[in-house]
Amino acid sequence: MKTLEVCILAAGMGSRMKSTLPKVLHPLAGKPMLSHLLATVAELAPQRTHVVIGQGADQVQAAFADQDIQWAHQSEQLGTGHAVMQALPHVSNDSLLLILAGDGPLISAATLQTLLQSDADLTVLTVDQQDPTHYGRIIRDTNDGIAQIVEERDATSAQRRICEVNTGVMLAQAAALREWMANLTTNNDQQEYLLTDIVAIANAAGQRVKPVKAADAGELQGVNTFVQLATAERYWQLRRARELMLSGVHLLDPARIDIRGELITGQNVHIDINCVFEGRVIIGDNVRIGPNCIIKDSVLAANVHIKALTMLDGASIGTQGQVGPFARLRPGAELLSDAQVGNFVEVKKTTLGRGSKASHLSYLGDAQIGDGVNIGAGTITCNYDGVNKHQTVIEDGVFVGSNTSLVAPVSIGEGATLGAGSTITRDVQKQQLAVARGRQTTIDNWKGPRDK
Repeated sequence: MKTLEVCILAAGMGSRMKSTLPKVLHPLAGKPMLSHLLATVAELAPQRTHVVIGQGADQVQAAFADQDIQWAHQSEQLGTGHAVMQALPHVSNDSLLLILAGDGPLISAATLQTLLQSDADLTVLTVDQQDPTHYGRIIRDTNDGIAQIVEERDATSAQRRICEVNTGVMLAQAAALREWMANLTTNNDQQEYLLTDIVAIANAAGQRVKPVKAADAGELQGVNTFVQLATAERYWQLRRARELMLSGVHLLDPARIDIRGELITGQNVHIDINCVFEGRVIIGDNVRIGPNCIIKDSVLAANVHIKALTMLDGASIGTQGQVGPFARLRPGAELLSDAQVGNFVEVKKTTLGRGSKASHLSYLGDAQIGDGVNIGAGTITCNYDGVNKHQTVIEDGVFVGSNTSLVAPVSIGEGATLGAGSTITRDVQKQQLAVARGRQTTIDNWKGPRDK
C-alpha cells in the first residue's frame, strides 16, 4: 500500500471577507478553519501534511507553530494548480497525494476514508448540489468515469443543469500528478494554472479518472464570505448537537447551543437554550444547566445545577454544587461538594468548602474557605493592595455576617463569627466573635437640609 501524504491549499487571503486576517484563520466553532481540517487529516495518519500558504503566511505559521507541518509558499496567486506545484517537490514520488481546500473545514474523516478506497489514477470527490451555480460540473463518460470538469462560465445550458459538482478534493498518484502538472497551461479565461485541467490531461494519457460521490453536501461547503462562514458554523453546531442528543444529552433546542471547543458529557445531562461552551468542558451525570450560560475550561461533577445567566471560566464544581443565577466563577474557583454560590457572586482563585454558601452579592478572591461556612450578602475579600494579591483563610464553620470586608492577609479561625458590617483587619481566633464597625450615634429631633 502506498504512503499517504496530504496537501492543503491555504494560500487564499479571503478578499471577499474584506478582512486582513488570512481566510483559514477565521474561527469556526471557536477554532481556526484550518485547525478543523488538520484535526480531520490527523485521523488518516498521513506520512506528511503539506500546507500551501501565501498572503499572511507568517500569521498562519505562527498559529500552528506546534504542529508537524511541511509549509510551502505560493508567493504569486496563479491558480489552484500552481498552488499544488509549490508542494510537489516535497512529496515522495511513491506516495498517494490527497489534495484538500483550506476553506472547506467541515469535511469528515469518514468521507475521506471512502475516497482513499479508490483504485483510480485520479479520483475526484463530487457531490450533488441542489443549486450548483458557481460550481464546476462533473461530466461523466460512458463508463461512469469523469470525462471533464466544466466551469460555470464554459458550460452549455444542458451542462448547467447537472447537479453533480466538483468539490476541489482530489486523490492522485504523486508520480502521475507530476507528469500532468508539467502539461498545465494558463490558456484559460483566468490565465491561471487550474487544478481541474488535470482531468482532461489524465484522460488524454489513458489514465483512469473516477468520481467518488459524497453523501452530504453540507460537509463540503466552502467558506469565502462571512455569510458562508455563518452557514458553516450553524451546520457544525447542529451536527455536534445531534451527536450530543444521540449520546443521551437533553438539549431543549439544538439550534440554540454553541460548542467552541471540546464538550464531554455524562448521562442524563439537561442543557437549556443559548448556552455557550468554550475550551474543554467536562460535565458529569445528572447535571442541569439553565439558559444563557457561558462555560469555559471547567469541570462539573455529578448532580451539579448551574442556574440561568451564569459564567464559569476555569472553574471546578463538586457533586451537588449549585451556582447562579447571575454568578461569575473565574479561573481557580473551586467549589467542593454541596457548596453553593448564588446571584451576583464573583469567585476567583478561591476554594469554597463542602456545604459552604455564598448566596448573594459577594466577591471572594484569593481565599481558602472551609466546610460549612456561611458568607453573608455583601461580603468582600479585599485581596489587592494596589501592587500584590493577598490571601484570606476562613476555617470550618465560620459565620460571616452581611456587608463584611476582610482585608487580606487575614485568617478567621474555626467556628468564629463576624458581625454584620464589620471591616476585619486582624486575625480572628477559633470560636471568637469579631465586630469591627463604628459605634452608632443617634441625635433626637434632627433637622437635615431642606429645600428652600
